[in-house]
Amino acid sequence: SFVILVLPIRAPDRTVWHRLPRPNAMRFRAGWMTPRYMQPVRPISSRAGPPLGSAPKMCSVLHKPADRRLVLKNILIALALTFSLGTAASAFDMGDMSDSERQTFRDEIRTYLLENPEVLMEAIGVLEAREQDEQVANDVALAQTNAEALFEDGHSLVWGNPEGDITMVEFMDYRCSFCRRAHPEIAELIETDGNIRIITKEFPILGEQSVLASRFALATKMIAGDEAYKMISDALMTMRSDMTEDSLSRLADEFDLDTGAIMGAMSSDDITTVLSENRLLGQRLLITGTPTFVVEDQMLRGYLPLAQMQEVVARVRDGG
Repeated sequence: SFVILVLPIRAPDRTVWHRLPRPNAMRFRAGWMTPRYMQPVRPISSRAGPPLGSAPKMCSVLHKPADRRLVLKNILIALALTFSLGTAASAFDMGDMSDSERQTFRDEIRTYLLENPEVLMEAIGVLEAREQDEQVANDVALAQTNAEALFEDGHSLVWGNPEGDITMVEFMDYRCSFCRRAHPEIAELIETDGNIRIITKEFPILGEQSVLASRFALATKMIAGDEAYKMISDALMTMRSDMTEDSLSRLADEFDLDTGAIMGAMSSDDITTVLSENRLLGQRLLITGTPTFVVEDQMLRGYLPLAQMQEVVARVRDGG
């Protein structure tokens, strides 16, 4: 008989690549040539990711899930070493095995695994749970370290109940399908709960149209105030056409806003600074996609249905 021990194996890195905006590079009134801010990609995080065997419901750029085959290979290696150590203690050393003994050894491992495949799945389950616990603890530390930038940056829209007992931050991209799916559910959560303070952070990661839309929304906030910004943000979340200079100009006209002033403010240094600060905050928090929510010190990476969001809020409110 054999005693099987599974060594903890680290999952392979999961690197997410993002295009980084460069300031003062937008060219308006001349059509959308390729802007200079769309530079070659570089990684913003090679650590945080979903638990093995699962994937969050989020929009990201070139997100690489863990390679389960590599994890299985590592587990098999650990298993082989365990067999080796167990047999060496009572019979022989691996280095002293003949070719035929070595083949017999391999056949025993193969037979055991074919007869007991649940052993591998159990090992993967333990690994997934361990990594998830580590990520939760790491996320809490990240949220606490970056609390001021998350909750008091001085430029992000604060809505819901400004005096609410729970503060929620959302990092979002207007072209993200999961952000759009979450949008009405978050609005319902805020309305039905009545005691949540919510902060919206523009986090455009899905290309030039996303960046253009965020600049337009922030320019609206700069020129027309928070109420107009919220209306435009809601409209952008349901917008079905491409987000171009012309379509955004028409949207501003529909809301009777100062279209010329808004379009002129889109390339301002102030807006560039806001987007840059949000991107850097995302880097520090290891955010790899949208939507990402921070509820007090709990990070939720990806879309969650309304009922699960309500459960999270209740648990945080109860101090759990």
